Amino acid sequence: MRPNYSTQAGAQPSATVMHHGGAAYSNSRGPSGPPNPAGSNSKHYPGTNPSHPNATSSGSHRGGSAHQSGGNPRPRGRPPGSGSKTGSNAGGSAANKPPVKKKKLADRVIPLELTEIVPESESYMELLDFEKKLDTTIMRKRLEIQEALKRPLKVKRKLRVMITTQLNVPPEAKDLEDKPVLQWEMRVEGKLVDDPQKQRRKFSTFFKSLIIELDREIYGPDNHLVEWHRSANTEETDGYQVKRPCEESVDCKCTILLVLDHDPPQYKLDPRLARLLGLTSQSRPVIIEHFWQYVKTNKLQDHEEHEYINCDKYLEKIFDCKRMKICEFPIRLNPLLSAPEPIKICHQIDVSPGEPKKTNVFELDVEVDDVVKDQMKTFLLSTQSQNEILNHDTKIQENISIIKGLKMNRDFFQSYSSNPKEFIHELLASQSRDLKTMTSQAGNPEKERRAEFYQDPGWMNEAVGRYINSQVEGRRLELEQSMKG
Repeated sequence: MRPNYSTQAGAQPSATVMHHGGAAYSNSRGPSGPPNPAGSNSKHYPGTNPSHPNATSSGSHRGGSAHQSGGNPRPRGRPPGSGSKTGSNAGGSAANKPPVKKKKLADRVIPLELTEIVPESESYMELLDFEKKLDTTIMRKRLEIQEALKRPLKVKRKLRVMITTQLNVPPEAKDLEDKPVLQWEMRVEGKLVDDPQKQRRKFSTFFKSLIIELDREIYGPDNHLVEWHRSANTEETDGYQVKRPCEESVDCKCTILLVLDHDPPQYKLDPRLARLLGLTSQSRPVIIEHFWQYVKTNKLQDHEEHEYINCDKYLEKIFDCKRMKICEFPIRLNPLLSAPEPIKICHQIDVSPGEPKKTNVFELDVEVDDVVKDQMKTFLLSTQSQNEILNHDTKIQENISIIKGLKMNRDFFQSYSSNPKEFIHELLASQSRDLKTMTSQAGNPEKERRAEFYQDPGWMNEAVGRYINSQVEGRRLELEQSMKG
C-alpha cells in the first residue's frame, strides 16, 4: 500500500508526516452396606463422606479401628451404609446437607492397608508424590514470573532507517517564463528487522524527538532546521518528509539527530562513574543495582552502622565524601546523570534532474518489549487449565471416598466371617458404650452383660417414667409456642 503523506500546517520550515492508509497500527492454565433396622439412631461412620451418594450414615460406634483379639480382628461397629435417618429427615434434604468441606491432599490418599490388597495402588501413590512436586515447581515459577513482570522486560532489535531523496517537478508550478520550479524531497522512514510480533510499529514511536539540520549557508538561519518533538497529543506517524525548492541540482550536507524514547527513561552517567560501574547510559534502577553490587563486592558497607557506606578512593573522588548513608545515594546520583546523547546521522543530499531516487540505509539498536512478557501475562491469567485440574481432582476424591467405604465394608464382613460369636459380642459392647456416651449415663458393665439385669422390673419402671416425662415436656413446649404465636 502506498503511504499517504500529509503535510503539517505551519510556517516554514515544516516537516511532513506519513501515514499508511491513514490508519494507525496498534501494538499490541460404591455399593452401600447391608440394610439397617428402621428407627435406629445413627451418626456418620469415620472415614466416609456424608455428602457422597455412596457414603451413607452408619450406626453410632466407638470401635473405629480393628485390632487383634484372639487372632480375630475386633468389629468396627456397624458396617458403612447400614444406618438410616429417622423421622422427617429420612432420606435427607437439601436444607440438612452438611457443608462442603475444603478438599485436602488426605482426601486423595489411598489407605496403607490397600497396598497389601491391591499392589497397583503403589503406582497411584507415586503419581501423587510426583504431582505434589510438580505443583510446588509450578507455584515457584508463577511467583518468579510475577516478580519478573514487575521489572521491564526488554530485548534489543535492529531498526532499519531509510533516507530517500529525489528531485520533483510539480506539474502546476511554473514561473513567469514557463520554466518549471524544481523541488527536492527527503523522506526519513524505518521499520524493525525480523519483528517477531509481525505488527508494524509506527516509526515515530521509537523516538522522543527528531531534528533535521540542513546547510545553514544555503538555507539561511531561519530555514535550515526542521524539528519534531513528542508531546501528550502527538499523533504517531510512519515517517517524516522535508521539501525545499531548488534550481537545477542539489548538493548539500544534512545532519539528522534522533533521540530514542526509552521506557523507563535512560540517563548518561558521569565518565568517572561510568568507568567504575561499566555503564555508559542506563535507567536509574539498573544504575542503583550496579552500584549496590559494587558496594557488596568491595565490602564497603559499614560493619557496625549498616546504613552507612564507607567510600573507597574512587567513590570519594566521585561523591566528594568519605562516607554516606545508603538512602542518600539516589539524591547524590542526580548531579551525575544527564540526558543521553542523540543518535547522529550525517547524510549527503545529492540529486540532479532525471536521476532516480536515492536511498541510504542505516541500522540502529533499539529496545522493545519482549514477546515473552505477553506470554507470561497469558499464563498467569489463564484459568482453563486450573478448572480442568480441579474437575479431575474432584473425580479422584469421589473415587477415593468410594474405595474407602468399600474397604470398611470388607473389613466389617471379614471380621464377622472369621468369628461371628465374638464379633457380635464385641459389636453389642461397642454399641452399648456409645449409647452411654451419647446419653451421658454411667452404668455397671458387669451387671449389664448378664440377662438378669434386663429381667429386673426396676429399671423398666424408671424408663417408663422418663418416657412419660419427656412426652409431657414436649407437649408443654408445643403449648408455649402456640401461645406465643
